[in-house]
Amino acid sequence: MLALISLMPDTVKPEITRRVSLHDRLASAATLAALAVASSAAVAQEPDPGDLRQFEGREFVFEVQVPVNVVARDGEAVRGLTQDDFQVLDEGEPQQITGFRVIDLDQIEPDDRRVIETDYGIPPAARRHFLFLFDLSYSAPTSIAKAQQAAHAFVLEQMHPTDLAAVGVHSVESGPQLLITFTPDRAQLARAITTLGNPRLLQLTTEDPLGFLIDAPGTTSELTSALDVGGVNAGITEMERSMSSYLQVIGREMAKSERNYARGQISRWADTLHQMARILSTVEGRKHLVLFSEGFDGRLLFGRQPDFTDEEFRRETDLIERGQIAQVDTDQRFGNTQLQTQVHQMLSEFNRANTVIHTVDISGLRADSIEENRIRSVGRDALFYLANHTGGQAHEDANDFGAELREVLESSTVTYLLSFQPSDPGDAGDHHRIRVRARAPKGAQLSHRMGYYTPRPYGDLHPMEKRLLASDLIAAAAERDDLTMNVLAAPFRAGPDQAYIPVIVEIDGGSLLEDHGSPRLPVEIYAYITDDKSEMRDFFSRVVTLDLTGRQDTFVNTGLKYYGSLDLPPGEYLLRVLARNALTGATGVETVALHVPTFESGEPTLLPPFFHEEPGAWFLVREQPADQYAKTTVYPFTVNGQPYVPSAVPLLAGGVASEAEICLVGYNLGEGDLSLQGTVLDADGERMAGGALSLRERTVTGIPGLDKLVAAFDPVDLPAGDYTLRVTVTDPATQARPFNSIPLRVLN
Repeated sequence: MLALISLMPDTVKPEITRRVSLHDRLASAATLAALAVASSAAVAQEPDPGDLRQFEGREFVFEVQVPVNVVARDGEAVRGLTQDDFQVLDEGEPQQITGFRVIDLDQIEPDDRRVIETDYGIPPAARRHFLFLFDLSYSAPTSIAKAQQAAHAFVLEQMHPTDLAAVGVHSVESGPQLLITFTPDRAQLARAITTLGNPRLLQLTTEDPLGFLIDAPGTTSELTSALDVGGVNAGITEMERSMSSYLQVIGREMAKSERNYARGQISRWADTLHQMARILSTVEGRKHLVLFSEGFDGRLLFGRQPDFTDEEFRRETDLIERGQIAQVDTDQRFGNTQLQTQVHQMLSEFNRANTVIHTVDISGLRADSIEENRIRSVGRDALFYLANHTGGQAHEDANDFGAELREVLESSTVTYLLSFQPSDPGDAGDHHRIRVRARAPKGAQLSHRMGYYTPRPYGDLHPMEKRLLASDLIAAAAERDDLTMNVLAAPFRAGPDQAYIPVIVEIDGGSLLEDHGSPRLPVEIYAYITDDKSEMRDFFSRVVTLDLTGRQDTFVNTGLKYYGSLDLPPGEYLLRVLARNALTGATGVETVALHVPTFESGEPTLLPPFFHEEPGAWFLVREQPADQYAKTTVYPFTVNGQPYVPSAVPLLAGGVASEAEICLVGYNLGEGDLSLQGTVLDADGERMAGGALSLRERTVTGIPGLDKLVAAFDPVDLPAGDYTLRVTVTDPATQARPFNSIPLRVLN
């Protein structure tokens, strides 16, 4: 679980798109200096906070993105508006709109989607984000069970495929905790809702640093019945009994008693949610926080409501009329001014974070005493206050909240994404108020973010902000090029229904060192892979810290090459890889589509061509096994018993005859002689006349069905540029023609 309770700086990073040029620092292979590969150069550790640098006085241009929803009187989204229909004001000053896009979710039809979809063409700022927050302090376990049922159904049945969601819990004692970050993975969301972080029900063996997985992939996530708080239902499942015990332990100190609604508890509740709102500012796009709670005693905020059946109210009224107001508890009578200010500031921070709060009263309709009904009524008043002051909706019954929240889904079907570059961004951390005007049908309502923060240095961000920045990019699968990086992944047969996937991540040294002054270089690497249902299937992560003392100049012309691995069954997947300089925040994101074949089917399969890397071309680091005593997997990149290092994007010298050696790995290619064909495609996919591919040897592997071919490629007659080499192997006996490809670059 990712805690959100640490102290926060005064301001947080806005939703922005920084304009950073693509670094093109790949140097000629002939100029790469030979470097010794030493494991001691990489240490898996967190960066020293003392090394965090401040970037003061730098001038930069950033772009603010403003998602706008326009809703007609009948609740339907307004379509057909253009850029000329909108005006954006920053602190009252009109701004030039530099970008305009219309995102209509009704136009995304299932038949139009690819097997593996990434971002659906929707910018992160235009996506809808839902955060389901379960209040464990001001709610009874039986009420929480109803909320779980409602949230579970909403996630699996009503959310649009492009929506992202997260799940969290909140208690006065520990503050808010994010169980799972904003993700497209409905299975993990359902599992988080089912368990609410109960460790007895979770089977994930390796903690996920970005919070995409709360449990092992494929674990059941069904909710069957309400919790049995008394423990007398013989038919209750062990899971439900465990959840009942878990929630009772958490809520034991917050029994439903008026005395427990102390001012200090609500003050802490508001303070921790205030911090959460600041952190949510990091996440791009409109956020919908759905708070499941029975509400706190609103009398501490609003005072005692006029009720002449209340003996205490009548007694206080009599004292006031006699001028004896000193004997009246004014906090109970009129509400606590300090607490009102604190809650108001908390709600203002949610508005600044572009977050709407929808509250769901999970107490239900019960035939309780008059006093209990009065307490529940003031609890509902508090929930209404939270929703009303952020533009959200208050729902009185968890069983119906899905139907009511469907109005939110329908009204935000069409999003107009406006972009502008602030004419006066001010100082780092400054908050700017935004207003948007539109020529829209009479009676239409506009919904948009209320403001933005001028970016702060990356080193000033809270650790949770940094995590959310990374997870947001992974979830959106949107490429980012602060860092120049390339990724190579290929499936090797590991068993009848399992493949071993080595993942090679190459990160250009020049882009890693830009704006970096310390000899210590901490690099974060995250790799997650999703299937055709957008479910996370496996991941790896590592913080590699390099000591570049005396070697910065060499590293600029080379870079970091990391070897990680994944394990997968047959299927279609999308690999999402993020690398980040942990000091400057410079980030690169790459996505790679991956097909894992069913090797046992006998279908001919060819892996991507593996070009042999020149020794010493990179600082090489290999993954560390989770268990240092575990048996490591056999290194797959060998030919004729000799290991080699493959290149993700081969760099070939042009102009002279310079053949590059290739290893072709295939399965079920057939017996006898094989023929080899190579096709070179330019950046537009057009076939080029140059380049020559030749087969040198078909090796003996000793493994049935596995082939390793040694080939050579000569970039003869190819001008300098970027290309794709497609290799096809033909079995003359069956005419099977498996093929695969790899990008390459020809240098001058």
